Amino acid sequence: MGGDGERDRGRKVRRVSPSEAKSLLDLGYFYVDVRSVEEFHDQHPQGSLNVPLDAARDPHTASQPSPGASSAVGGARDPAGEAFVSAMARLFSYDAKIVVGCATGVRSLRAAELLAGAGFVEVVDQRAGIDGARGPFGNLVEPGWAAEGLPVASGPDTGSFSELQGKADAARARS
Repeated sequence: MGGDGERDRGRKVRRVSPSEAKSLLDLGYFYVDVRSVEEFHDQHPQGSLNVPLDAARDPHTASQPSPGASSAVGGARDPAGEAFVSAMARLFSYDAKIVVGCATGVRSLRAAELLAGAGFVEVVDQRAGIDGARGPFGNLVEPGWAAEGLPVASGPDTGSFSELQGKADAARARS
């Protein structure tokens, strides 16, 4: 990222391969999986945290937009995007180092752009997701996290959305 410390809210999001994402995790980045809770429970990168892009379904986040959470595209509001940014702002500081991933790289790119637009400064998108990026005819164009042989887990764990929400609620109750 830029060496001058200045961040442009309209900047293009850096995209990395699954192996590059793993290297960033080894350097202390958080991996945020933006797929649904069900998809996360099926299989996810080991150690990842689940914050679904459709966080608007969660009553704890839907009504609490954070500063800079506007995710309007062409002047239209995006309540789901605003709820996602709000959920992320409850869980992470704006300078947290975050790799965003999903199934194929489509949702994670949108999520990373929303976060960057809201003022998160160290957001990286993992191309190809866990399943791999597909071309227009369904052909695999880049292997994903699992196909690269990187560590995966399944089932609910400490990175599950419900666990994260519980921790955020407990922290809010203490303050």
